[in-house]
Amino acid sequence: MFTIRQAQADDCLLINQLAANVFPATYKDILSQEQLEYMFDWMYAPQNIRKQMEEGHVYFIAYEKCEPCGYLSVQQEEENLFHLQKIYVLPAFQKAHAGNYLFHEAIKYIKKVHPAPCRMELNVNRNNKAVGFYERMGMKIAREGDFHIGNGYYMNDYIMAIEL
Repeated sequence: MFTIRQAQADDCLLINQLAANVFPATYKDILSQEQLEYMFDWMYAPQNIRKQMEEGHVYFIAYEKCEPCGYLSVQQEEENLFHLQKIYVLPAFQKAHAGNYLFHEAIKYIKKVHPAPCRMELNVNRNNKAVGFYERMGMKIAREGDFHIGNGYYMNDYIMAIEL
């Protein structure tokens, strides 16, 4: 049985630790080691997570019993547009439907803070097997983008969307 709670600023180190396990496992076959390390520091250094929170990223941490097993973050970008910035599950929990649980919790949160119809989008690497997961969750590929993130690196993503 999964539970979830909204993360606070003092959870930045826990999110960093979870990401240290899941991020390399997710991208080891997609990104170079150098890009993976660059992106990890850019996105998951505790001070950068705290800055994201200050900029409106709302983080949640999922638990299986008492063990943290995944996290997500959602950010409102426009009046009727939310972005699922992050959704990751530790490898040991990926076959236990933790991702499904987190995805639905993101939707539940968005509907709570914005009951009117809106859209949720997310970026996913075009070579990430998670594309199939998001399609099973009802998302559609809306467009593609190649985003320069510094140091000569790009994120080559699909932007997927679902109407809520």
